[in-house]
Amino acid sequence: MNFRFLAALLLLGSTLWACAEKDIDPFATVKPDESRFTKIPLVKKLDEPMELEVFDNGDVLFIERAGKLKLYEAASGETTVVGELNVYLEHEDGLLGLAKDPNFNQNNWIYLYYAPKEYSPDVNRLSRFEFKENRLDLTSEKIMLEIPVFRGCCHSGGSIEFDANGLLFLSTGDDTTPFESDNYNPIDERRDRPANVDAQKTSGNSNDLRGAIIRIKPEADGSYSIPEGNLFPPGTPNTRPEIYVMGNRNPYRISLDQHNGNLFWGEVGPDASVDSMRRGPKGHDEINLARKPGFYGWPFFVGNNKPYWKYDFESQESLFEFDPNAPVNTSPNNTGLEKLPPAQPALIWYPYDESIEFPMLETGGRNAMAGPVYYREDFDKSEVRFPGYYNGKLFIFDWMRNWIFTVSLTENYEYDTMERFMPSTVFDKPIDMQFAKDGSLYVLEYGTYWRAQNDDSGLYRIEFAAGNRKPVAKASAENTTGALPLKVQFQGDQSLDFDPEDQLSYEWDFGDGSPKAKEVNPIHVYEKAGVYLATLTVSDTEGEQSQASVEIRAGNARPNVNINWNGNQSFYFPGKVTYQVSVQDLEDGAISDEAVNFSIDFIAGGYDLIQAGHQEEKVSVGENYITQAGCKACHAIENESVGPTYRDVSSKYKGQTDAKSYLVNKIRNGGGGVWGERIMPGHTHIPVDQVEAMVDFILRLEDPSYGKVSLPLKGEFAIEQQSNPEGYYLIQASYTDQGANGIQPLMGAAQLLLRNPIVKAVEADLFEHTAKANANGLNFVRFTKNNSWIAFEDLDLKGIKEIELLVNPAGITGLLELRQGSVSGPLIGSSALLKQGDKQGYFSIKVPIKQTDEIGDLYLVLRTESGISIWNTFNLDTIRFIE
Repeated sequence: MNFRFLAALLLLGSTLWACAEKDIDPFATVKPDESRFTKIPLVKKLDEPMELEVFDNGDVLFIERAGKLKLYEAASGETTVVGELNVYLEHEDGLLGLAKDPNFNQNNWIYLYYAPKEYSPDVNRLSRFEFKENRLDLTSEKIMLEIPVFRGCCHSGGSIEFDANGLLFLSTGDDTTPFESDNYNPIDERRDRPANVDAQKTSGNSNDLRGAIIRIKPEADGSYSIPEGNLFPPGTPNTRPEIYVMGNRNPYRISLDQHNGNLFWGEVGPDASVDSMRRGPKGHDEINLARKPGFYGWPFFVGNNKPYWKYDFESQESLFEFDPNAPVNTSPNNTGLEKLPPAQPALIWYPYDESIEFPMLETGGRNAMAGPVYYREDFDKSEVRFPGYYNGKLFIFDWMRNWIFTVSLTENYEYDTMERFMPSTVFDKPIDMQFAKDGSLYVLEYGTYWRAQNDDSGLYRIEFAAGNRKPVAKASAENTTGALPLKVQFQGDQSLDFDPEDQLSYEWDFGDGSPKAKEVNPIHVYEKAGVYLATLTVSDTEGEQSQASVEIRAGNARPNVNINWNGNQSFYFPGKVTYQVSVQDLEDGAISDEAVNFSIDFIAGGYDLIQAGHQEEKVSVGENYITQAGCKACHAIENESVGPTYRDVSSKYKGQTDAKSYLVNKIRNGGGGVWGERIMPGHTHIPVDQVEAMVDFILRLEDPSYGKVSLPLKGEFAIEQQSNPEGYYLIQASYTDQGANGIQPLMGAAQLLLRNPIVKAVEADLFEHTAKANANGLNFVRFTKNNSWIAFEDLDLKGIKEIELLVNPAGITGLLELRQGSVSGPLIGSSALLKQGDKQGYFSIKVPIKQTDEIGDLYLVLRTESGISIWNTFNLDTIRFIE
């Protein structure tokens, strides 16, 4: 028993109890562990959710772009449609914005921003409605403001928020298309051009409400008045007094700090992926802060006021760079002021590729949004409200990159620091968030595909626990499919509780009407065919619960696929290897070779990109790359989204000899005109070999034989010497059965991954008292203590005679032991005693190993009796396995 540890736990427990009694926040300045937050699913499978409002009783009203208002009722957990507007749904329009009145509990008013379907001329409309007895009263509509728009593409904005003074803020997009300007700033002034190719007409126009965030004061009769302090005083010629900030492209989500009136918004930036000497900077998304009215640059500047060129689309000449200190709008389409206020830079900005200023924001697709600023004191003294550690911090999120960050500002409201919020938690395209009265955070998630009803969309609640934390239920099963009777071994022993004093209890509902089980890892037999959802409920000693489920499909056995590979199954070595693929299926009987898919491919990419594959799935390398690049936001395999489906693309280019080179070029460099007016941005940041794999996947959707060499299920394969050390051979076989007993067809698959026999030590799977280091252009492992080690899991050492190590003893004397299975497992090899004086810097040593046919873990353990310090360490760079 560690009595110091026990005493610390008792002290922490008494401290938390005392804090709860006195409402002292133990996490006022200390960052809480992510385990203290619980993300609870409330509603799933929504149809393009947009914005939400949380009522004081925990009910949540939210809108879907197609026009529906839905209400989640906290008491029952049910979600119902409580109203519907008839909206224009093309492009980016629809039902876009929702806010409840600050005095909703007295007046029952809500505000909606939407595109009415039947209306001429075309407008987007801000209206006030009554929401009584959980129903939207359509007859109560008071039209407050209508903004004329061009019914085309793109950028509609639509976020609504109130400040502490009851003023309404509404964001609007620039209503222009990026596709006519090569994804740089759209400032096409030519006559007889479409109405949406010049953002100088909207965002850069002081006399237009598009591309702006407007600020108005709603009046009791449904009209509005102009508050003091907007950008242009009422009566200023060629201006609109409603404008608070202008110069926005698509301010999709806005928020207001209720303590100081600071306005934040996420600006969805242009799509150009490279800087242009003729046009200007590549695209950036922005997080903006306005402490007062101002002009924020678009379409003349982006990011921290990176200037675009005044570009003549007729002559294709670059005339001059815009000046952020004295911007001018000389477009003939401008009806406002020619001289604009000085441009204000963004608070945070980042491009497709890595940001120099904010590298923590990652790379890839981008869609910046601003969430709330948190103040603990604003919420009830509940057990779930967030701690004071987040006081004054802004929550920002990115719809494409699926992250949430908190941003800290200085006393002067300048950027200070940011950190990832709940980094190990999955967020599927968050699109709105709001703190409830009890201080919990509600998050609305759009799901994977744009303009689609996504299975992974939903409404979630995030709770914080300063004291007792909810347990985490984890349910799994060893055999989730099979023939009848199906005997399933369930496992709940991976469930956990972050409070060590808790005792967990378990209850399994097997989903077939049988009695529930209280065991941690029960065995259950399914006698009837069907699809069952087995649910584990885990409870702690204070009654807190969580659940997890496993789907069981009884009545059809998964095919058994096996690859008998008569060579090393971890590494590839030049030469010929014999193999044989065998398939058995209990229900299908004899299986023809033609029904089995078998392939051997060399993938010129990182070895670790495909290791997620398992025996029930056939890995698609190209689809993996598509998912990683975020392409599914605009293109789905089957369901129509913003761009064409991948299956449609596959069908269009099926049989064309130049299809691959054409599509690779299209993805890399962008373009449009084939599937409509939208232009796809270029993706030059994605390596060519990955784009080629993407295209192979797409073309095989309609032509499964595309690009593949038909291999017999038994034969000989010649492994070639490869120059790419990061590549690997992917060997996989699969068979999909015919289904049985009403159970859908199942795929069985087997795969081998053969990596380069030269392996970097930093690529080990397990580390103990070692550190990954960088110096002199090398990435290596530094052993920091006697008996420190690294380990590689599931290595096949069959045929391996010796291992060559690139080492640098760096001032110590020691040796490396090679052991199987564990640190104390069988010794299969050992280096000679090494010391720095033997050679200078790194040098190679060869270690003979005992022959073994086992596949298992390989441990490299340092044994030394000399001292180890920051100056004297043992370093290991590479490991080469030699036949």
